[in-house]
Amino acid sequence: MATYCVRMHLATTTATGKSARKALRGLSRTTLVISFLIGLTNSVWPQGLQPPPNNESLALTNANVINVRNGQVSRGLTVVLRNGMIESAEAAAPPSGLRVIDLKGKYVLPGLIDAHTHIGDLASARRALESGVTTARDAGVDAWVDVGLRELARKGAIAGPDIVATGYWIRPPLPEQAFLTDPSLAPLMSGLNSLEAVRQVVRSNLAHGVDWIKVFASGSGGPGEARRPMLSEAAMRAAVEEASTKGVAVFAHSHSDDGTLAAVRAGVRCIEHGTYLSDTTLTLMKEKGVYFDPTYVSETDFAEHGGDNNNLVAELNYRPMVRRLEQTIRKAHQIGVKVVAGTDGAYGPRSLTRVTQEVAAFVNMGFSNLEAIQSATILTAEMLKLEKSIGTIEHGKEADLLVVDLNPLDQIWILQEPLLVVSNGRIALDKIDDSPRRGAFRE
Repeated sequence: MATYCVRMHLATTTATGKSARKALRGLSRTTLVISFLIGLTNSVWPQGLQPPPNNESLALTNANVINVRNGQVSRGLTVVLRNGMIESAEAAAPPSGLRVIDLKGKYVLPGLIDAHTHIGDLASARRALESGVTTARDAGVDAWVDVGLRELARKGAIAGPDIVATGYWIRPPLPEQAFLTDPSLAPLMSGLNSLEAVRQVVRSNLAHGVDWIKVFASGSGGPGEARRPMLSEAAMRAAVEEASTKGVAVFAHSHSDDGTLAAVRAGVRCIEHGTYLSDTTLTLMKEKGVYFDPTYVSETDFAEHGGDNNNLVAELNYRPMVRRLEQTIRKAHQIGVKVVAGTDGAYGPRSLTRVTQEVAAFVNMGFSNLEAIQSATILTAEMLKLEKSIGTIEHGKEADLLVVDLNPLDQIWILQEPLLVVSNGRIALDKIDDSPRRGAFRE
């Protein structure tokens, strides 16, 4: 997708000559990418993806609604959705004129939030949505495609998920695509050799409209690479300071304890992965209110043969890392660090990684079912500073809902069987409708 956007832009400027190039010069590259993606939604929908239905008013009756703040279940409610928002959730008859869906005692909870994805195209966004993810923070894709996906959801061209965009991560060296899509970064092709260079990459991302900035405090890969330092504390502080000029927060990729300690001191809001964190660092994270997004399922995927990242060398390297990360997550939970759920997944056509698996893994590590659900709802909404809009089923919040057959407070695995997903008031997945299908045998 990203490469295609770049090629399309280059081909257009070549074919139309100087006049077109002059007109295009005034447009940002992000505008071009977003325009292309919006055009794509009106013409080519990959893998059967179709434009979403119009936003309609809905009444979900006989619903068992889960309050993710305290774990209470209110039974037999009617949840009313209008104009993409939650109007009410109360024991009342549905208002007239609404489409009514009888849930027959099924359980309703807020749409899930994946705190760490790499969703890079429409089909992947659809897969995430159908798994129950109605909001996702993209942790790095080429060509600011995450900004384009975010705008498509905002404009109603797709049902969702809502995307929290990051753009290009900041690490030495920058990826080649960063220079191809923003040639103003050309002076940095030799490396990020100064604090000003780091600030320049932050400004580039901000200019393209990102919501977060991602920095690398350590490397990634096997145990040796994961412990290798990347950006210094001073460099990460420069990123935090530059991002703050636009009110944007920073999160840090870091497996190592030293790198994480530097990132926390530099002022980041969230740590990703955190395989080798010490009690001292975790305690400091709690004191400073820094969130922890361990992306456990991504490490287990590397460590399992045949996973999304099928690689024998990675399999050997990540097996001990998984054990270390399990210990870190348990310690973080005991210390009281705020743990959120992320997959580090792309939701690609061969991907088996889902945020519901991360939530279930937390239960296996000592979290209560409610705590695990909070890690993918209200707590992640708080981390993203979106708690006023998403994360709970309350009047005035976005109509992002997930419906399952059993109570996930008793059986957490049921989250992996979504029956109904509503995103921005639109039905994205419906396995509840039991009306006869055309051609079905009826007596």
